[in-house]
Parts: sequence; structure tokens; C-alpha cells
Amino acid sequence: MKQIPNIFTLLNLFFGCIAIVFILQNQNFNIEYTAEGVYQIVRVPEYWWYASLFIALAAVVDFFDGFVARLLNASSELGKQLDSLADVVSFGVAPSMILYQMLRMSYMQQANALEVNFIWLTPAFILACAGAYRLGRFNISTNQTKNFIGVPIPAVGVVVAAFPLILSSNLMGSNILLNKWVIYGIIAILSWLMVCNYKMLALKFSKAELKKQTPLFIIAALVIVAAIFLSWWAVPIGFVAYVIVSLLNQNKM
Repeated sequence: MKQIPNIFTLLNLFFGCIAIVFILQNQNFNIEYTAEGVYQIVRVPEYWWYASLFIALAAVVDFFDGFVARLLNASSELGKQLDSLADVVSFGVAPSMILYQMLRMSYMQQANALEVNFIWLTPAFILACAGAYRLGRFNISTNQTKNFIGVPIPAVGVVVAAFPLILSSNLMGSNILLNKWVIYGIIAILSWLMVCNYKMLALKFSKAELKKQTPLFIIAALVIVAAIFLSWWAVPIGFVAYVIVSLLNQNKM
């Protein structure tokens, strides 16, 4: 019975690995010749939404492994370490690969695409490094039982996983996600949010503290309304709302 939560945790890792496989599927490039030279038309990879699906499944399993551990009274130090190892892959490495591919697609739209140095794509992996640092700090922390210090890595992983869905759906404004400077900005902001020392609301609902969790209900309602009108943009909108509400409630946590 004590190994059941660990099975859930390893399933999280399993889903994260599958997500990476789909992220690495070939992109669609059309190479066209003009009088001035050669340029490439980039289309969003058709398998991307599968990667988003498996990251989402990893997030669901990640939530339930802690729930199952508490239900079965089977929490352990091994489970805690396994959880962090799984999270760094599913919500750190896999999202970094998504950002890497987004940067690659961005540069492929330039006239000098074939001359772009690989070094300009590597900032995508800063996200995974920041996530690993955040998890390491969390594992040795004793003051993150009710609230988090820095944004939890699953939240970052899920918001990045929404980008392929936005791009694949060709939603209004989706082209902005293929602007290299926007991508660099996203990497910098998300990485900083994970390692910052600001308190963030714990994404847990408890009957005992319903009044204190009013902000979470407001965020949930906002996400539902945004999903109705803006489809997958609801995920980053909900994430931004979560960060803003957390920052505004520093003195109450």
C-alpha cells in the first residue's frame, strides 16, 4: 500500500517523458525560393497538442500522488524526492523543450534562418534550471506547508503547455508567441517567478479555511469565463491572475 503514491509519482514522470517525445517530432517547413534568396515558411508541428495533453496528465497525477499519500498515510522521504525528480522532467525539461521549439520556429521565419547560431536557442533551458533550483529549495524548506515561496513548478509547466494549444488552434493573437523577444521575456519572467522569495497561494482547497481561499475561487471563476470566450488563452490568463493575487496578498499569508 505504501508504494501506491510512488506509482502515481512515477506515472507523472512517465507522462513527462512521453510529452518530450511528441515535442521532438519533426516540424513542418516549406522552403521557397525567391529572387532575393531562400526563405522558409514554418507551420506548427501537428503533434504538439499531444505533448500538452501529457503534461496536463502529469499535472493531474502530480496532484493525486500527494492526495493518495495522505489518504493512505503513506508519506515518505523517498516519495518526496521522487516527486521532485518527476516534476523537474514533466514541468521543467518538457516545457523547456516547448520553448526551445518555439524559439526555433521564431528564428526559422527570418531570412537568415540557416545562419542562426544554436546558442540563441539555449536560453529555453534556463526554465528547467530554475525549476530544479526551486524544487531543491522546496525540499529543504520548513516554511512552505500553507503557502509556497515562489511559483510552484507544475503551474509554470501547465502554462507553457498551453502555448502549443494556442498556436495549433490559431487563436487570435497567437502569432505573438512566435516573437523571439516575447519568448525570451516569458522564459525570464517564469524562471524568476519560480526562484523569487515572494509568497504564493497554495493551490489547495480546504473546508477549514474557506474564507482565506476566496482568491482561489475568484481565479477559478476568471479561468472559466476566459475559457468560454478566449479558449486556451484562459490558461496564461489564469496564471497571471494567480501571480497578481498572490503578490497583492503578501501580508495575509
